[in-house]
Amino acid sequence: MTLTALGLGCAQMGGLYRPTSLEEAAGAFRAAWARGIRYYDTAPFYGFTRSERRLGTFLTEEPRSDYVVSTKVGRVMVPDPTVGAMEEGYVDPLPFRPTFDYSHDGILRSFEASRQRLGILDPDILYVHDIGRFTHSERHAQTWAQLTTGGGFRALVRLREEGAVRGIGLGVNEWEIVAEAIRIADLDLCMLAGRYTLLEQDSLPLMDECARRGVGIVVAGAFNSGLLAGKAKFNYADAPPALVARTQALRAACEEEGVRLEAAALQFPLLHPAALTLVTGARNAAQVEANAAWFAEPIPDGFWTRLKARGLLDESAPV
Repeated sequence: MTLTALGLGCAQMGGLYRPTSLEEAAGAFRAAWARGIRYYDTAPFYGFTRSERRLGTFLTEEPRSDYVVSTKVGRVMVPDPTVGAMEEGYVDPLPFRPTFDYSHDGILRSFEASRQRLGILDPDILYVHDIGRFTHSERHAQTWAQLTTGGGFRALVRLREEGAVRGIGLGVNEWEIVAEAIRIADLDLCMLAGRYTLLEQDSLPLMDECARRGVGIVVAGAFNSGLLAGKAKFNYADAPPALVARTQALRAACEEEGVRLEAAALQFPLLHPAALTLVTGARNAAQVEANAAWFAEPIPDGFWTRLKARGLLDESAPV
């Protein structure tokens, strides 16, 4: 598999936080395609199946060999007429209720439904979506057991062996669960959202271990839910004062160097050898164009080293 260095995340196609019209979604896709972006990520959860349906409509107009697409398992979408106008962050979701199921059969059912919605028989990458202690709290032991003793990981390996997918892994916000998973399962790559960014590098031990093992990391959430892009949000909630202050220090340092903070945020994670690609979400064509421009903005020689000297980057972060 070859992944373009920049990918498009398609949660916004599902109406994350506010409505996204079909025209906006189509504009985002067309702008990404015109920019040469050929990796697209979606999930059944995004818009309660709306994102998969929209992305599949756009992708199947293009030659299958020209793009890489990933989707996720871990939630089975169950028809439910009581789905409201705002559910779990999505506006006007479709009437299918997400139900966690990481079991062998649950993963196969979810995958088969995703193939139908996408109109693509062989999605390239399949991630286990939102597993971990923070996500599931007291239910973590139960959901983790579904993946391990319940055969969830076995289902992923089976799909890869049969050629239904080419890569398997996790798609999570918690780096610790990736560290656990790669010790017990033969994973190819994992999507890690918001945990290896310009703002926080606590996941460096995992990144280094993945580089040693040959497990790729798909970096998502490089703006930390918007904090590094001018919004006072972190982990989908109001940002704590300490992180706001750190962000202000990063922005001041970038301004001194003539670098946009957003450009630094998008380019830093890929300096690590474990990082394969960086996926950014975009609601419309203008946001795609902005992200692509920041991603390509020149960074002065020695910039990262000078950020380390200010104590704004972990000393051991590869630069």
